[in-house]
Amino acid sequence: MKRVIAALIILVSFSACQKQQKIAFVDNTKVINDYQMKIDIEKKYEDKNTDFTQRRDSIGRIYQMEIQTIQMQLANMPQRKQEEESQKFQQKWQPLQQQMQYEQQMMEQSYNQEMDSVIVKVNDFVEDYGKKNGYTFIFGKNRAGSVMYGEDEKDITEAVVEAINADYGKTDGEEKSETSPNETEKKEASEDTSK
Repeated sequence: MKRVIAALIILVSFSACQKQQKIAFVDNTKVINDYQMKIDIEKKYEDKNTDFTQRRDSIGRIYQMEIQTIQMQLANMPQRKQEEESQKFQQKWQPLQQQMQYEQQMMEQSYNQEMDSVIVKVNDFVEDYGKKNGYTFIFGKNRAGSVMYGEDEKDITEAVVEAINADYGKTDGEEKSETSPNETEKKEASEDTSK
């Protein structure tokens, strides 16, 4: 009987010593969509796109007016002269059309790169958030089905959104400026001597 009681005490103390796993999930889409960095990037590119569209439309109106004028002029010219003038007109506008296409492609490419950086930043932030707050696992809930169901109390999406947006206001430059270069050098020197 004493052995059974001793075994139970050992078992209970062993299970009490084991670390409780802290598990949660976040709604990936909501975190990304509510992240202020993403909102700022979208606003920036909406403004750029509006400016680009206005400029392109303005150039398009000029192009239409010129093409109407040249069509009236071409009607009174011999065939050979019509071909020459048409070719000059196309040569005049082709570089501008190419430039507009290039600008649009560059804007789309730049937008995609910045959006990719948002995803990387969110992933890195959630990883760091999990480490700092003692989580064993943080799963991502998305349409692909990595979390099909989770209890509401395990959903830390709002906490992550608040934390990442609070962190977004900080910049590396502000954090670095808190310690002067002399303090940094002293700290590095003391670390070197302690090794």
